[in-house]
Order: sequence, then C-alpha cells, then structure tokens
Amino acid sequence: MLTAYGEIFQAPGAKGFAAAGFVARLPVAMAPIGIVTMLSQTHGAYWLAGAVAATFALANALIAPQISRLVDKAGQTPVVAPATVVSVAAFAMLVAAAHFRWPVWTLFAASLFAAAMPSVPALVRARWTALFRDRPALATAFAFESAADELVYIAGASLSVAISVALFPEAGVAVAAVMLALGVTALLLQRSTEPRPAPVRGGRSTSAIRLQSVQVVTLILIFMGVIFAATEVGVVALTKAFGAPGAASAVIGVYAVGSFVVGVALGAARPEMALHRQIVLATAIVALTQPPLLFAGGVAQLAVFVFLSGVAVSPTFITAFGIVAGRVPAHMLTEGVTWVMTGLGVGMASGAFLGGWAIDLWGSHGAFAVSTFGGLAAVLTTALGRRILAEDDRPSAAGAAQCAA
Repeated sequence: MLTAYGEIFQAPGAKGFAAAGFVARLPVAMAPIGIVTMLSQTHGAYWLAGAVAATFALANALIAPQISRLVDKAGQTPVVAPATVVSVAAFAMLVAAAHFRWPVWTLFAASLFAAAMPSVPALVRARWTALFRDRPALATAFAFESAADELVYIAGASLSVAISVALFPEAGVAVAAVMLALGVTALLLQRSTEPRPAPVRGGRSTSAIRLQSVQVVTLILIFMGVIFAATEVGVVALTKAFGAPGAASAVIGVYAVGSFVVGVALGAARPEMALHRQIVLATAIVALTQPPLLFAGGVAQLAVFVFLSGVAVSPTFITAFGIVAGRVPAHMLTEGVTWVMTGLGVGMASGAFLGGWAIDLWGSHGAFAVSTFGGLAAVLTTALGRRILAEDDRPSAAGAAQCAA
C-alpha cells in the first residue's frame, strides 16, 4: 500500500502542491459549519445560522464552476489569485458583522462575496493530471485526493467547531479565512506544477455538466452533502442538549477515523468491481447507518453511531470521483471536478438549513431525520442512474476503472 502512494509523491513538486492544497481546501469544510456555530452562539437562532451558511454554499456552488471554467482557459494563477482576495476579504467582513451585530442583511451580503472561494480540490487534481496523464499512477493520485477530501470535510468541520467553542464564536470562520489565504498563496507560488491551459477540442467549449455521468454523480454528492451537514448540525445541537457542547468536535471527528482508513486502504487495493456497482453498495451502506442516529441517548452512543455512519463515506467519494475522472476531457477537467464538489456544497447548504430548521421544529434529534432522508435519496439516485453509469463504465486514459480506490 505504501509503495503505491510513495510512487506518486516521488514526482517533482507533488509533495509541495499536495500539502498546500490540503491547507487551502480546509476552509471548504470549515466555513459552513463555522458559520452555523458562530451565528448560533452570537445570535441564538439556528434558522439564521443555517440560512447564512446555505447562502454561502449555494452561491459557491454557482460561482466556483465558472471560476474553474476560466481556469481551464487562462490558467490557475491569473484567475484564482483575485478570486481568493475577494473571498478572504468577505470572510473578514462576515466575522465583523457577527461580532459587532451589524444588520442581518450584512451577514448574507458577506457570505455571497465569500463564495468567490475557488475549488481547491479541482485545482490540485488538475496538477496531478498534468504529472501523470495516461499513466496508472494517476488512479492512485485521484484516490489519494478523494480520501483527502473526505478527511478534510470531517476533520475540518471538527476543527472549526472546536476552536469556535474553545476560543470565541467567530474563531472558526476567521481561521478558515487565514488558511484559505495561506494555502492558496503556497499553491500558486509553485508555478512549475501549474498545468497549462488545455486546447479546446473542435474549437468550441461546452460545459462539463452536460455529461450525463457528471450529472448523476453530482446529484449523488448533493445528497451526501445533505447527510454531512445535517449530521454536523445535529451533533452540535445534541451534544449541547446533553450538557457537553465541547464534545461536538470529538464526536464529529470520529467520522474521520474509520472512513479515512477505509479510503486509504481502497486506494492501494484497487478492487476489480465495476465502479457503478461500487457506488450502489457504498450509498446503500451510508443509508443504512443513518437511522440509528435518531435514537442516540448520550454522547458515547452518539459517537458510536456517527463512527458507523462515516465508514462508507470514503468509498462513496472515491468511487464518485473515479467515475468523473474518466469521463471529463482534459480541456474541462477542472470544471468537471468542480461541478461534483459544488454538488456536495449544494447538499451541505441544504442540509445545514434543513437540519437547523428541523432542530427548531422537532428538537435536538431533528437534524438526523434530514440525514436519514439524504441517505435514502442517495440510494434512489444511484439506483436510477445506475444504467447511465454502467454504460459509461469503460477504461479511460485517467484510469477511471482503477480509480475507485
């Protein structure tokens, strides 16, 4: 297993951009739950916290693919640098608006501009592709990125909640902004691995979202995002109801333990099962592990149920990106990956809002009804889209048939 991963990191510059990318993508997970934690403490209303977080995530879902499309045409540095400046400045405004209790509309306005945050996972995958295009190592690189994404979404959320509870309500969002600035700067300074804009086939460019496989996978990831966000919001509310708000970060963190280990193992094993079958199995396991959360009666039991619900997350992520990696042409790779990532963002936005609303309506366990719905919807979407994914499940230059792990 270590040999497979050691191979990809022997490439010049790989360690550098992978490390920078890891730091730069943490805000993707930290910001939404950080906004929820911040505003639930400063304003005391989960509906407002969820609505502002949803505004940020939904706006980012619309803006990020357009930024990535420009990146495919003009390169990373000319597009990503100004977008990051706008996003970091807006995060600073959001922190100030929450701290000084500015009018509510300023919270929404700041979240809209903060949504200019570029899709770092897509930028990093483009660099891996430039290094290993048409080589088997690319499959392992994509698997590593999928496992890293999954870890970031869970560990980043845990970190955001932990520092907001331990320090001050605005700390999670503030640290996310700092990490975005530092991580993107470090990534863009590594010019030797920055991919050149790819020529457009046929002299004209279409959108990656027009590919059916991308559409199906994006929809699946939307429901996975619902599960993530609703679970995170539910953990924050339920641990508070149990009288142990500080335990929220630890409970959310156990998501990463089993899921990350499974993801890394799959990255080296490269199972032979077809991708469309793998994703059906993975989403089914995710769906089955959601209902027990509705019956958690204490922090320890909640942690166990959250751990179990996270085990199949990594296989779902890895398989989904494996499918997309093999379907999207080189000249729209950054955009294609971004659509899938922003699909996850849409789901997280919806899950944060619906989870907060469910808590206000039904109590602390309410958010887990939303995550249970997300699991069922993911299975249904996978089943309905299985034929499309099966028809497209062919070997590709990116090694997608091996990228499920």
